[in-house]
Amino acid sequence: MSEEPQRNQGEMAHTCRGTINLASAHIDTEDSCGILLCNGARTYHLKASSEVERQQWITVLELAKAKAIRVMKTQSDDSGDDDEEPAAPGDKSELHHTLKNLSLKLNDLSTCNDLIAKHGAALQRSLNELDSLKIPSESGEKLKAVNERATLFRITSNAMINACKDFLELAEIHSRRWQKALNYEQEQRAHLEETIEQLAKQHNSLERAVCNTPGGPVDPSKSLSEGSFLTSKGENSEEDEDTEYFDAMEDSASFITVITESKEDRKAEGGTGSTSVDWTPADNVREVLDGASFVPKDSCKVKRRARIPDKPNYSLNLWSIMKNCIGRELSRIPMPVNFNEPLSMLQRLTEDLEYHHLLDKAVHCTSSVEQMCLVAAFSVSSYSTTVHRIAKPFNPMLGETFELDRLEDMGLRSLCEQVSHHPPSAAHHVFSKHGWSLWQEITIASKFRGKYISIMPLGAIHLEFQASGNHYVWRKSTSTVHNIIVGKLWIDQSGDIEIVNHKTKDRCQLKFVPYSYFSKEAARKVTGVVSDGNGKAHYVLSGSWDEQMEYSKIVHSSPSSDGKQKTVYQTLPAKLLWRKYPLPENAENMYYFSELALTLNEQEDGVAPTDSRLRPDQRLMEKGRWDEANTEKQRLEEKQRLSRRRRLETCAASCGGEDEKESDCYTPLWFEKRLDPLTGEMACMYKGGYWEAKEKKDWHMCPNIF
Repeated sequence: MSEEPQRNQGEMAHTCRGTINLASAHIDTEDSCGILLCNGARTYHLKASSEVERQQWITVLELAKAKAIRVMKTQSDDSGDDDEEPAAPGDKSELHHTLKNLSLKLNDLSTCNDLIAKHGAALQRSLNELDSLKIPSESGEKLKAVNERATLFRITSNAMINACKDFLELAEIHSRRWQKALNYEQEQRAHLEETIEQLAKQHNSLERAVCNTPGGPVDPSKSLSEGSFLTSKGENSEEDEDTEYFDAMEDSASFITVITESKEDRKAEGGTGSTSVDWTPADNVREVLDGASFVPKDSCKVKRRARIPDKPNYSLNLWSIMKNCIGRELSRIPMPVNFNEPLSMLQRLTEDLEYHHLLDKAVHCTSSVEQMCLVAAFSVSSYSTTVHRIAKPFNPMLGETFELDRLEDMGLRSLCEQVSHHPPSAAHHVFSKHGWSLWQEITIASKFRGKYISIMPLGAIHLEFQASGNHYVWRKSTSTVHNIIVGKLWIDQSGDIEIVNHKTKDRCQLKFVPYSYFSKEAARKVTGVVSDGNGKAHYVLSGSWDEQMEYSKIVHSSPSSDGKQKTVYQTLPAKLLWRKYPLPENAENMYYFSELALTLNEQEDGVAPTDSRLRPDQRLMEKGRWDEANTEKQRLEEKQRLSRRRRLETCAASCGGEDEKESDCYTPLWFEKRLDPLTGEMACMYKGGYWEAKEKKDWHMCPNIF
């Protein structure tokens, strides 16, 4: 018999004829020298030359079977952040303790080796003495049988002694290797600590140098404001980390805005007659735009909570967990709740609706390009809640839902459902009684790069106004969490967003400028231009994604005189379009939640049993009981793993295949896959029934996921 080359799990279905999978094989003995191998319909009868050789083969086969089972479990258990546990290296004292125990066991083996050799020699001498005595023939036959058994025992003992010697030699070699490896790792760790300390000092000196540099952010009302657009190249999340934030971006298409006096521009605008909108104080649309920054004072009948328990002061080293996960999907990295915030990804997605009043105002716009300004401000406003929110939201369980039933005070109803676990994907649908609907399916793609984490939301966002039929589509930008190794964590947004009105072909190009120590641009800057279906620019947008956005009406445009490919826009003075709400008091101790975020996990009656508010580990974390939350999180993940395996097994049995994906075997409850005619992609869209089930208080169709 000879061992075959080791195969991976993907090749198990394509093995050669006569191959037996040891993981599921049954090993038995037929007679003194026979071996029986059974695997389903196949049975192999093997014959060894002696009983000793048979025993050696059985030992080798049993060891190989145990190894095959371990390999199969490791390769098949692949349900992501629930399954993948990075090997945590032991500290120095633990390794020394292990080496000491191994040395003691080796000494015991050596002693047993000597004793077996001694007693075996004594037994052989005694048998030789008995053989020389004159005894009856019947006793001689028995003595001969004893002698044969003693010979067999001696052969087996010699085999064990040789194995012990080999083990002793290998253990001593590996012990020396482990010691060398330990010393090397200690040296590397000391070197890494020195390097990180130098990096932190350089980091701080650069920050001080930037802060002490003369000058500051340019005032857009007194001088020129510049913003560049990457028109030929979209966001590049795979860009090299060393050059990502140091591009001058002088070669890409860009524009310059020049502020002019209002009276002159109004006269010029009226004289040329080239603009599509009459810019007068009596213009109803202008009143809508100017009032967009005010908060609607709707009467709220339900009193919502204004605080949650303060975040406990737990210290945990993020780098100690993340350093073994470079290049992996963030959703597949097992993370304790210590790095989470007590909200799920479904609730974070619902936070996009915090500035819903911008869309309520946009309903009344009679001009599509001016409506586009409000839609663009709404798309930027969704990032304002992220500036201090560096904690990770809970990855929802498959089938988990979250509803926001706020028709009375917000005028809308929102429903989210986790429709896929790997990759993590959530479907979202919003209906507003003010005359608009929003839907999206967002898949979170994320990578840990060593110095930073890139989070790339994939999927299109749809917004439709019922009265006008204007249908807007856009996608989210890339978020980046910096300073994973050293320093204070901070988050940045980067990339381009193009918003398209598919009815009128109006477009808005938004540029999220990435922050750089070596750039003159203000931090978190956003610039944009709103153009009609003919490509004519009407508005310039400027501001920051964490504070406010302004809009300026364009009255004239011309090429730049400096020879560069830039367009100079002559505009009216900028006016406020959107401004971020101030954070609640004590927000720094409440995960920097906004007023809306504080209410999202508030317990409510009548919600579905799959609602995020009912998730036990998230609730325990919010109460500050993090140890219990971590235990509960492990229980839920194990329950989800078991459900996934059962689902895949059922699907494989019914379809006759073994390589079905989770998406082929799982059907969402409230959403269904449809072809998006505008994007040409398959996406989950709301199919109805949730709010009717809530009205009837009938949740029998909901799975038990908690």
